[in-house]
Amino acid sequence: MSKTSIAWTERTWNPITGCTKLSAACAHCYAETMAKRLQYMGQKRYANGFALTLHPEALNEPKRIKQPSMFFVCSMSDIFHKDVPESFIDKIMDVIKATPQHTYQILTKRTDRMYDYFTYGMYPVPDNAWIGTTVEDDRYAERAKILASIKPAKVRFLSIEPMLGPFGWLDLSGIDWVIVGGESGPQARPMKKEWVLDLQKQCAAQDVPFFFKQWGTYGEDGIRRDKKANGHLLDGKVYQEWPKAWKGGQNEGI
Repeated sequence: MSKTSIAWTERTWNPITGCTKLSAACAHCYAETMAKRLQYMGQKRYANGFALTLHPEALNEPKRIKQPSMFFVCSMSDIFHKDVPESFIDKIMDVIKATPQHTYQILTKRTDRMYDYFTYGMYPVPDNAWIGTTVEDDRYAERAKILASIKPAKVRFLSIEPMLGPFGWLDLSGIDWVIVGGESGPQARPMKKEWVLDLQKQCAAQDVPFFFKQWGTYGEDGIRRDKKANGHLLDGKVYQEWPKAWKGGQNEGI
């Protein structure tokens, strides 16, 4: 468990590592690259590389953090991967419920299993958990509809990162937050400015907070360079709005 530079969270918590590819966003998975690097460096937790691995010894890590913090759950995996036993997901939820001072962000591409777990399992969505799904382009918009149907949930969010194409119209009914970002890395696919601006307008029209994380390897001008140089300004402004249900952040660019 560690602090992170990911702009929309504070810490990562990984009681599960490793995953398998599911959709277009997975093609150049940052977590896979990082896991293999850590395996090469001899990190014990990554002895299996990017093979899905449970880490029961990591379950209680958030209990050792007393200061209220925001955790991205399983940044190096997917909690709702088909090979994760439901009993282990239950243990993660036990920790979330036992630490109400923290806020937990649960992001998955496997919304069908997320829906089944929170609808038919022993747990509803904990009050201190935000649930989200990745929707990289129009082909995966159905994930947003499934996410919106999970009730109750304090915050439901979309991670449109990497953004791989435009959206004709993205129905944001029941969605509380949209994060957008371009891909980074040597094989990064470009994100076009017009896609971002159109989605920003869709969020404004549907009164959904819009958080623009980064341009990635390709800048606002379409030129390839270091992602830090490309930054996170959109038409010269920072747009990093937060869910209305959360009082801990400042909405910028409104």
